[in-house]
Amino acid sequence: MAVSHRTSPDKNSTKTSNAIPAPERSAAARVASLLLANSKKRQGIVQVIDVDGQRQELPNALAEVMYRAAELLAEGRPVTVLPDEEMLSTQAAADILNVSRQYLVRLVDTGELAAEKVGSHRRLRATDVAAFKAARDAKRASALDRLASLSEDVGGYELETKRR
Repeated sequence: MAVSHRTSPDKNSTKTSNAIPAPERSAAARVASLLLANSKKRQGIVQVIDVDGQRQELPNALAEVMYRAAELLAEGRPVTVLPDEEMLSTQAAADILNVSRQYLVRLVDTGELAAEKVGSHRRLRATDVAAFKAARDAKRASALDRLASLSEDVGGYELETKRR
């Protein structure tokens, strides 16, 4: 699972993080383009060639993770790859969701986010955190679309010129 921190999932976002230097973003964009083009040409088969000329076919799951990570890095978004079954601390989960640890604990305590107790500590599955983030972001995008639609309906985007 490739997880992006502290940005919206909007692919058309013009915001880029200063954390990823421009040359690295450019290289990641080239890699993403190569992976996409190669997978289309060869029905999803992606190969890497080592310095000795040995070819190795990549499993589709690995090629997809590499493509998604390259795509996010090209946008300037930091990426962390976690196994689906990875158990996260409340602080790590809060960092992924870009919320405070206290707020995350409240989400767990109210049952909005699943967690397990390990001794006195709460642990969250990476897949649960990613699913919560996707649902939350979709809900936010929907609300923003509704707000924009309402604003358009009442003429909120029309420019008025004042006469002097």
